[in-house]
Amino acid sequence: MADDTADRAPSVWERFKHSAYLPATVIVLIIAAGAGLFAGSYTYAFANPTPRQIPTAVILGDRGTAPRTEFINGMEKALDASLRLHAYPSFGAARWVVEEQKVFAVLRMRGRGVELDLSAAAGATVAQVLASAAGKVGREVGVPVRVRDLKPLQAGDPRGLAVFYITLAAVIIGFLGAIQLSVNAAGLEPAARIGFMIAYAVLGGFTIAAIVDWGLGTLDLPFVESWAILALTMFTSGLVFSMFNVLFGRWALIPTWGLMVLLGNPSSGGAVSWPLLPSLLGRIGRWLPPGASVNAQHTAIYFGDHQHAFPFLVLAGWCVLSAAIFWVWRHGHPGSRPPRATPEHPTRTA
Repeated sequence: MADDTADRAPSVWERFKHSAYLPATVIVLIIAAGAGLFAGSYTYAFANPTPRQIPTAVILGDRGTAPRTEFINGMEKALDASLRLHAYPSFGAARWVVEEQKVFAVLRMRGRGVELDLSAAAGATVAQVLASAAGKVGREVGVPVRVRDLKPLQAGDPRGLAVFYITLAAVIIGFLGAIQLSVNAAGLEPAARIGFMIAYAVLGGFTIAAIVDWGLGTLDLPFVESWAILALTMFTSGLVFSMFNVLFGRWALIPTWGLMVLLGNPSSGGAVSWPLLPSLLGRIGRWLPPGASVNAQHTAIYFGDHQHAFPFLVLAGWCVLSAAIFWVWRHGHPGSRPPRATPEHPTRTA
């Protein structure tokens, strides 16, 4: 008896499942959800930056003085947060930890009053919040207050956002380049694909640095170091997409966008300094590529003699992890798969 199912017409669901309408519908739902998540993540991080704990240096000889105690209590009340105090034997020692970016301000006695030394370069938003509160608190408690900026921002970047913008460009263009290689150069061998990612990262990093420094004059960059950081950021971002591409195929943009843009950029500390971010974002941001890149770039520009290895180790770690996964599962890359047979164009076999 002939199999009746062979002649049965496919159901509406079966036709839909094997048509272009299914992925198109999924894309519509993903874009709708992504729009909300994108707006929500940035609004959550940036709309109402609130201080929680602000590392502040104090001088040991000032301990217990009434004006200082009144001022500190007034600041914590005004900020609805705590100043995390770290005592140092001298102003020179306190200034050193400012350069190390371990504290955001130095509080010391000046006669009957206090002096609050800020570092806008360490965190423009934190310095703005502290400066705004200091004058008001000083008047309320009757303590004269002098505010100084030990490390001001460059004139072309008065709000301290340029580092965030150039990092954002490197992150997004980095994985967009990998996407274009996947789509338009799918036949590249894995090693060649990595080589071309290195090429566009090096050229792209140079272009970003050249336009921001030489073209616009927004930042006076330590050019070679900033170029290297931008190139490493672009390469890392491209590798992250390539990792997800071998794991998730054509849907790789979703986890890439989630990790690098929805989570990584808001938590990077580039637009809002980490003491003002929601605590979870403040903790995890420096472990993600955008946060590591912002930290490395920020230190290179403003604290060149105090560069840290940690952000470079984070970027290198993501590179190694992504490259290893990409290489191990490289045969699962969409460009490495044989073309799918269709009724109109069946795949020929020997």
